[in-house]
Amino acid sequence: MNESIAKTLAVLPDKSGVYIMRDEHGKIIYIGKAVVLKNRVRSYFRNLASHTVKVKALVAKVAEIETIVTDSEVEALILECNLIKKHRPRYNITLKDDKTYPYLKVTLQEDFPRIYVTRRQLRDGAKYYGPYADAGAMHATVKLLRSMFPLRNCRKMNTDRPCLQYHIKRCLAPCAGYVSREDYGKMIKAVCMLLDGRTSELERELKLQMQQAAENYAFEEAARVRDQLQAVIRMNEQQKAVTSGGDLDIVGLAKDSSGTCLQIFFVRGGKLIGRDNFFLQNDDDSDQEILTAFIKQYYNEASFVPREILLPVLPAADELIVLEEWLTARAGRKVEFLQPRRGTKRELLHLAVENAAKLLEERLRKGQVSLKTEEQAAEELQKALQLPNALERIDCFDISHTQGTETVASMVVFRNGKPCKKDYRRYKIESTEGKPDDFKSMQEVVYRRYKDYEELPSLVIIDGGKGQLSSALEVIRGLGLHELPVIGLAKREEEIFTEGSSESILLDRDSASLHLIQRIRDEAHRFAITYHRKLRSKRNLVSVLDHIEGIGTKRRQALWKRFQSLDAMKAASVEELAEVEGMNYPTAQRIYDFFRLDLPEKREVLK
Repeated sequence: MNESIAKTLAVLPDKSGVYIMRDEHGKIIYIGKAVVLKNRVRSYFRNLASHTVKVKALVAKVAEIETIVTDSEVEALILECNLIKKHRPRYNITLKDDKTYPYLKVTLQEDFPRIYVTRRQLRDGAKYYGPYADAGAMHATVKLLRSMFPLRNCRKMNTDRPCLQYHIKRCLAPCAGYVSREDYGKMIKAVCMLLDGRTSELERELKLQMQQAAENYAFEEAARVRDQLQAVIRMNEQQKAVTSGGDLDIVGLAKDSSGTCLQIFFVRGGKLIGRDNFFLQNDDDSDQEILTAFIKQYYNEASFVPREILLPVLPAADELIVLEEWLTARAGRKVEFLQPRRGTKRELLHLAVENAAKLLEERLRKGQVSLKTEEQAAEELQKALQLPNALERIDCFDISHTQGTETVASMVVFRNGKPCKKDYRRYKIESTEGKPDDFKSMQEVVYRRYKDYEELPSLVIIDGGKGQLSSALEVIRGLGLHELPVIGLAKREEEIFTEGSSESILLDRDSASLHLIQRIRDEAHRFAITYHRKLRSKRNLVSVLDHIEGIGTKRRQALWKRFQSLDAMKAASVEELAEVEGMNYPTAQRIYDFFRLDLPEKREVLK
């Protein structure tokens, strides 16, 4: 215990709040909440022999402690959840980054709402459903909803005439004033009821709408509602009732040598409507601690909280009271955690646990995980390279071009052995356009990255041999970064070159450290080549479209935005081309014919 910690412990407040632990570099490594900060924080530094391995490792790295006092433990819990999400400390139990999971967004704040996929939750008045771990199932849901309900999917509402979607009966054309806000609102209400799992209630609502439309002699409207009703009935028949009623979330937990899996079943109105799964790396945390952390993180983001949440193990008594109070306030009605001992709910919980165990088994069998964690692989690499500090952040650079054209560079970032995609960067190289020069390109990208840096990595990997490494080192050392470790990785023999050494390092072919460095290099290559292909495709697309009558700058940009590549545009039908913003049917037909007629000018462009 250093002097700073001793002083902090002596003046800790006798109130509820959040405590933040930092290491010697000022980096946050753990965030927790406490009913009484003084008692909870001091407990880390008493009876160290009785602590778990993880807590001992945490205490050994703590150099500074900060506290935030709150008015209640519920406020502390909410603050803890938000801070963990923001900082993702190393020693907190964290789910797979939920930023990678998509949501369905219903824009209720708009007069004529849309439904679309998003990865960001905003406080904008919209309603969000998710997060969805299975993106394929989510997109299938969107497709089904759009086939059942003629929802608008365009962003603009200032048009005088409807688009093709209206003519093929996939939209009611609110943009042209063809449907009232009230009638469109009824359809959106039905969509939300379907996503909420309230299918029986939706059936009754649609039957009533159909009868009212028939009584008013609006037979077209009645027929449209009838088709929606039949689709809902078919869906309802496919969903089997699993319990006598009510809304439930059922959380199953399983562990093996590769990690921990949490499987959550969603029961709405007594029917099982879906499931999600989350993976954690194994620590020495108990099931109770893992489930408590899961509840805080998952339900802090979830768009819906049911009345009952079934768990294989309940949180500690004091945590249970706070969690139920917190979720009750969020849901606006009573929320309970239950550990069923018998009956249907016990069987459903057992099924969730079995599914979690099955997912772990399949994951391990398919080779998707290694028995060595990413952090262990990073530690092994640190020792192999004889570096003084842990490899908490690794930057890797790669260059991609075609004979000097569209030269780009990528930088990927791995934190504690795992990819951190929010820190990825890509660069369009300007200094070597038209002439291939990997050395000069590498110098440009490392200069742009490190001239005004916010955070330095623990290691820099240059994809290439001695030449690329020397070029990068010339710039990095010229910027005054003399202590920054930099290595080069040659492709052929997986040789690692270091500064000032004529001998290369060869890692064991089966070592976790080599697999990690290969994975980082491959990810940098993938990220660079993807960007290069995108620019090349865009350039080719522009040159080809210049030969088609009726295609100007705006239509060309709209086509690129919609299809992203020349191949995708070639495969598109006339109807799909006509759906592009600003496009009309005759021009769409000309584009379609151009890619299928053997024109001399097209052959010349496509060479």
